[in-house]
Amino acid sequence: MKKKLISILLTSVMTVGLLSACGSAHTDDNTKNSKTNTTETVSDISRTDSDSAPVSVTLNEVAHSIFYAPMYAAIENGYFDEEGIDLTLVTGFGADKTMTAVISGEADIGFMGSESSIYTYNEGANDYVINFAQLTQRAGNFLVAREEMKDFKWTDLKGKDVLGGRKGGMPEMVFEYILKQNGIDPRTDLNINQGIDFGSTAAAFSEGSGDFTVEFEPSATALESEGKGHVVASLGTDSGYVPYTAYSAKKSYLDKNPDVIQSFTNALQKGMDFVQNHTPEEIAAVIAPQFPETDLNTITTIVTRYYDQKTWKEDLIFEKDSFELLQDILESAGELDSRTPYESLVTTEFAKEALKK
Repeated sequence: MKKKLISILLTSVMTVGLLSACGSAHTDDNTKNSKTNTTETVSDISRTDSDSAPVSVTLNEVAHSIFYAPMYAAIENGYFDEEGIDLTLVTGFGADKTMTAVISGEADIGFMGSESSIYTYNEGANDYVINFAQLTQRAGNFLVAREEMKDFKWTDLKGKDVLGGRKGGMPEMVFEYILKQNGIDPRTDLNINQGIDFGSTAAAFSEGSGDFTVEFEPSATALESEGKGHVVASLGTDSGYVPYTAYSAKKSYLDKNPDVIQSFTNALQKGMDFVQNHTPEEIAAVIAPQFPETDLNTITTIVTRYYDQKTWKEDLIFEKDSFELLQDILESAGELDSRTPYESLVTTEFAKEALKK
């Protein structure tokens, strides 16, 4: 169970003396760097003016996905450079691993589902993580069937085997939230296989496991192009506006480095503005260097899917209503023992200031 994994890490991290606060689950060694080759870890240097030497910032992202196009547009268009940020991008491959990197000090900023900040806060962390910018407002995964189903209804899943996500993670919780909204009991009306590692479900589906699978891009499009599956529903569309991913940092880092956080947020807002003011084809062309293993046509197809369903916010402000909806989803999934005050885990000052600029 997600919360038990967090408790285990709290003990182990304290034992090795990495921090005085408590943290989240296990780690992973796989990483993916951005254009910079910088390898520094957490910096306590605060920004003073635009002429200062670039400040090294390590950002750990939960996954490297076209779903996060505004961030990659900001990187490729040089917006972080303009703001005096020398960015190192590391992929954590899971919210638990990303949270571990932030709490331990391996990363300055984490990019993940905000449920992780709630879990960590409720475990009693002293130097807890605060969300300061929200990027996506819809889920980024899709339901893939073996056959084309033009008139698909969620009730078609009754009695079926579905390859799902990790218990306590946003993909699975949003999936179950949609099922419940459509009068389907996730525990009795279908079989959800949660035993396959993140990133391996598409391969398992290709080899014959499951009647349906819940996939992020580019796996959903890859299954279609290979003739192995058909996208029949968007979880992002059917779940409504959900605060799916956000940027966060430890309270101590925010307190010591407000200028760095502001510059970082300014760069992100420029990326948000770029995707709002350009076509999917233009967006795809800009972010293509971030995905050298994916051809431009596929990137364009994926960007168009996300663009059409209004995946990305126009601003980075994490509203209170969104935070409360997130906690509703956690409660519905049985993953939340007590609700957390919005004011404790979210600050909007940086996002509002970036919007002014």
